[in-house]
Parts: sequence; C-alpha cells; structure tokens
Amino acid sequence: MTVDHAFDPLAALRRADDPVVDVFVQGTVFLDIIFTGLSTMPKSGTEVWAEGMGSCPGGIANLAVAAARLGLRTSLGAAFGDDDYGEFCWRSLEEQERVDLSRSRRYPHWHTPVTVSVSVGGDRRMITHGHDAPESATEMIGAAPRARSVMLDLDADRPLGEGHVERQWVEQAAADGALLFADVGWDPTGEWSPSVLDQLTHCHAFMPNAAEAMAYTRTDSAHDALYALADFVPLAVVTNGRDGAVAIDSATGEEASVPALRVDAIDPTGAGDVFDAGILVGSLAGWPLLERMNFATLCSSLAVQEFGGSLAAPGWGDLADWWQRVRSQPTTNAAARSVQRRFAFLDELVAEVPPGAVRRAAATIAKLSDAQAPGVQPGPNHDPAPPIEETP
Repeated sequence: MTVDHAFDPLAALRRADDPVVDVFVQGTVFLDIIFTGLSTMPKSGTEVWAEGMGSCPGGIANLAVAAARLGLRTSLGAAFGDDDYGEFCWRSLEEQERVDLSRSRRYPHWHTPVTVSVSVGGDRRMITHGHDAPESATEMIGAAPRARSVMLDLDADRPLGEGHVERQWVEQAAADGALLFADVGWDPTGEWSPSVLDQLTHCHAFMPNAAEAMAYTRTDSAHDALYALADFVPLAVVTNGRDGAVAIDSATGEEASVPALRVDAIDPTGAGDVFDAGILVGSLAGWPLLERMNFATLCSSLAVQEFGGSLAAPGWGDLADWWQRVRSQPTTNAAARSVQRRFAFLDELVAEVPPGAVRRAAATIAKLSDAQAPGVQPGPNHDPAPPIEETP
C-alpha cells in the first residue's frame, strides 16, 4: 500500500522496519443515506422535506475514514457488493479517502447493505437492509496485514481467544505485534454478558460509552465503571455525551477527565468512531493522556456539526482551521480562556500542517467527489464548522 498523506502525525516515529499499516479495521460497510434538518418525523400518510442529504460509505467505513483523514495509514477488510452502491463505496474509500482495500473483496450478486439515517432534534433514527457477507472475515481477509494497531468491536457470541473462525485474523494480528483497540456495541438482549469483559485480556484499550460501561461493570456512574474497566485493560476510556469523557492509562499512571465542547450538534452519526480515531492517533503518537482526550473530544465535536457519518469526519486541515479561528478570538470570558488553554498543545502540531492538508469531502451517489484540493472552498452545504461556543 502506498499512501502519501499531506500531514503524518507519526512521521517522527517511523522506522524502516515498521509496519506499513498503522491501523487495520474490519466490519460491514453500508451505503449510508442521511437526511438532516427535519423539524419533525413524518406522521403516517404524510411527507416532510429535509434541508440536507448526503450519501457516503457507512458502518465500519466511518472509523476507516476518520482514521485516514487524521493521517493514519489505514487498511480495511470488508465485503462489497458488485452493484452500483458497492462500486460507489469502494471508489469513495480507495480513491477519495485513500484507504487500503487489499484485504477487502467484491462479491458478485451480493446486495450492498443500506442504511437510511434521519436526524431530528440532535438524535437519529435508522432503517437498515442487508444480508450476511458471503464469507467469514477470516476467509475473506486471509492473513491480516502487519499493523501497528487493530480497531474492533467485541462480541459475546464470537469471543477473542477461543478459536472462532471469524476472529482468527484478530489473534494473528495481535501475534504479529498489533495493539488491539476495542469498542463495543449496544446489547439489545439486555444481558450484558461478562464474557465481553473477559476478552479485554487480549486488548490494549477499551472505549465504551457510559451506558455500555456501566451495564457491563454493574456500576452506576461513569467513573465507577472506568475504575472497574481499568483493572482489565491498560487504557480504559469512557465517553459520557455532554458530560465529556474520562480515562485511565495504567501503563503511564495517568488519569484524565475532560468536559465536552459546547456545540450545536446537527448529526451524531459516527461521532463515536471519530472519537476513537482521535484516541488512536494520540496513543500511537505517544501523546500525554490529557492531550489524547482533548484531541478526541475536539474531533468528535467538529464531526457532529456536520451531517453524514464518514462525511463529517474532520481532517488535519479542518483541525488547523478551527485552531486558527479559536486562537484569533478574543478571550472575553473564562470558558473561552479555558478552551485556549486546553488546546494549546495544537500550536506545535498545527504549525506542521501544510495548507493543502486533508479536509472533509462531500459525497453523493450521483456525482464523483474528491477530497478538497488546496485553494478549493467548501460547497454551500459544507461551510467550515463554526468556532466552539465560548459560553458553557
């Protein structure tokens, strides 16, 4: 895989014998069709018009795009249909986002999964149609590429370390030296099986949200859940929506708690994936825990101010633009001064970001889209995100 990122956050750490891939991810890619700007959901027999719409690769592609836009050399293992939806998703990921698809496959006569997401009042509702992939992940991937890290979701039905064919590629990647960064999905059964936490013995990091963390640890606060998880895994992170996030890095002895940035959220789709990608970048780069947490919080706050999952994931150009605006604002109150203090570490990073660094890209099923080239201004539906509000 050859990837030429405009800004490489790991440049100072790279050595000749390092893995070519920074992060490998595996999962299901959906064609996401996102409608935003609705005042209300339609009632039976009625129609409402949306102010905004976007089409983009979704599902695991949200994480792959978020990591790639932040400068990580990203490889994806996923099944793609040979229909127009699958072709659009493949082309967008490979050509536009420069995600390596050498461990992905196109399958004839297999329908690409589709999700329609409707955002109303800062929340979302989704309708999905799809079928199981024709092959298991291990059969499709074969040997996973040698990578610095792997991002994966834990699964009670397919636990790590028990020889499940779906997870053999994970065990092989870990044996080759990859750090496993894990998240977990909502458990619709309500069982919250302890076997999920047993799998953390194989992982470097675990990054659930507060509701999931409390359910699995049988605790009643995000902090109590964090302390319980820190006994299982070196890096434990618990996100808590508008209350921010908390983390413990047992390897360094650091503990951090960061508030959420107050923004007008348009669409939360993919915000968790963007946060995870931010933590991953900072961890691989060796940043202090507090900087990792603030960086991930900023990335997710920029994402929710735009619509569309992977469409909204910020690149280094977006981060540099935001910091330049914040630095130039008058610090008229304590909240504004706090934001400038929290993100002062960006000074050194942003100084190395070239003018043509990757920014968000617009994508629709009807038109090929390209990542914005130097000097190209965002379109009417993709104006730069406004600065973070100064008032709490």
